[in-house]
Amino acid sequence: MPSYNAPLRDMSFVLNEVLNVGQLTKFDRFEEADADILDAILEEGAKFSRDVLTPLNVVGDHEGCVRHDDGSVTTPTGFKDAYKQMVVNGYMGMSQPVEYGGMGMPGIWHLAAGEMQSAANMAFAMYPGLTNGAIKAIKIGGSEEQKKTYLPKMIAGEWTGTMNLTESHCGTDLGLLKTKAVPQGDGSHKITGQKIFISAGEHDMADNIIHLVLARVEGAPAGVKGISLFIVPKFTLDDDGNPGERNGVSCGSIEEKMGIHGNSTCVMNYDDATGYMIGEENKGLKVMFVMMNRARLDVGMQGMAQSEVAYQNAVTYARDRLQGRALTGPVNEDGPADPIIVHPDVRRMLMDTKSFNEGARALIYWAALLEDLEKVHGDEKFVEKCDDYLGLLTPVIKGYMTDRAMQTTIDCQQVYGGHGFIEEWGMSQFVRDTRIAPIYEGANGIQALDLVGRKLARKGGRALMSLNAEIDAYIKEHENNDNISDFVEALKSAKTKLTEGTMWLMQNGMSNPNNAGAGSVDYMHMMGLAVFSYMWTMMAVTAQKAIDDGTNDEFYANKIITGRYFIKRVLPMIDTHLARMKTGAEPVMALAADAF
Repeated sequence: MPSYNAPLRDMSFVLNEVLNVGQLTKFDRFEEADADILDAILEEGAKFSRDVLTPLNVVGDHEGCVRHDDGSVTTPTGFKDAYKQMVVNGYMGMSQPVEYGGMGMPGIWHLAAGEMQSAANMAFAMYPGLTNGAIKAIKIGGSEEQKKTYLPKMIAGEWTGTMNLTESHCGTDLGLLKTKAVPQGDGSHKITGQKIFISAGEHDMADNIIHLVLARVEGAPAGVKGISLFIVPKFTLDDDGNPGERNGVSCGSIEEKMGIHGNSTCVMNYDDATGYMIGEENKGLKVMFVMMNRARLDVGMQGMAQSEVAYQNAVTYARDRLQGRALTGPVNEDGPADPIIVHPDVRRMLMDTKSFNEGARALIYWAALLEDLEKVHGDEKFVEKCDDYLGLLTPVIKGYMTDRAMQTTIDCQQVYGGHGFIEEWGMSQFVRDTRIAPIYEGANGIQALDLVGRKLARKGGRALMSLNAEIDAYIKEHENNDNISDFVEALKSAKTKLTEGTMWLMQNGMSNPNNAGAGSVDYMHMMGLAVFSYMWTMMAVTAQKAIDDGTNDEFYANKIITGRYFIKRVLPMIDTHLARMKTGAEPVMALAADAF
């Protein structure tokens, strides 16, 4: 059976040494968020993920969820008890507001705990993950009465939440949705329609499920301008705010999926279900996208987490599996063969994965820190910068990171050879579970179009200009550090290539939008590589300082070795993406549609 142990040493390095998460305690909101509490949370989270969630991962994959004749759904054996443990341990409310029953801790702490849960059992972690997204949407768009009614129960874990966007005829193009909402004259609406692909849509782990549903009020404008957002609880609430009668919402079926079998991905039927509008009529998409943007960061984290657990198991296998001899001569002289970790191609796959995992962890943690600082920092310009960076980086984190995670997870399966194709080793599940990450919460091609079509030009390109200026300043600060000069030069080169790609898009995308469309994924990967180079340079600077200060901990030397692998073997792909992008739309669009 596959195993998982949270990489606490690396997590602590990024949190405390590279990002200095302790800076958050300077602000009143997080003054109690000291290092001892963080360490305790990470230690307990690691035990929970290792001892409770990891053994259930295979169970969830094999059993799946079961829909009964009455429309109810039973989750896999052990999921309900594990959810109760998670709630008792306070994970649901860790970063939620104190006024609604949360602990008020930094969001970056919650992300770190979420990484461990997603690596141990991605399907399970989606239940609280969707709830946190729904909580955020209600916090942003809900009335005070709605917040008081729903948030305490959801933050306590007594109720869970979902997001209902997709219909069978519309996914990305939400302007086509048909679910309708009819005003009832008492402030409520009757919601009728069908939604598909609804993660955690029905289950047996909570007393109520709070569905957030996009629908169109009768007479609303066509397209995205006529979409409203509604709270539709599984059970309507009685006068005391407790679950009462069953609402007109039910699970029609459970989707038969490639992976994440332990999550109840449902077809949801709404038949005159009672719903309550969030925010203004016809403005629902704006609130839902707040929830979706947060979810996209979480999906990037999911990709990295699955890559991490696949890597851990591949390393164990590569150390144990004896096949062939090292090209330079026997290593295991007393054995019949050498462990396959001696072979350069196995090392290549493992190093590709390790360098991705550690770079991705730094990037997603950095984004989470920016989110926290945006909430509490008093400097208007700094808050503006945080918002700019998050807007720019969200499609990169979701798109680039999950594309790469899919490949690295497959590489880890490849390390096993034929055994990787056999279910009992567990690698197949990691690949199947990871496959959803480049698809849901906006397919990665859409993320790339969002990056080049919206995020680059937003506010006159201010976000990228600000990021470039920050990188320039960092390069200047460390350009005389001989021990990590190769990192600095690599970062400088990556930024130059990204600038060249940006200029090409500006010059050629306007004249022919297909040029931007054809090159958008390559550009997204270019930005991902450039930002990873920035992360790796920051980590190299931090590690080298520890070495210069006299540490004997091999962790720091190994960190620099891994970073050098990235800048020498992975970062050069930025040239390939630039060359591909600059071919424009012609080779992509030349073949007539009926010739395919």
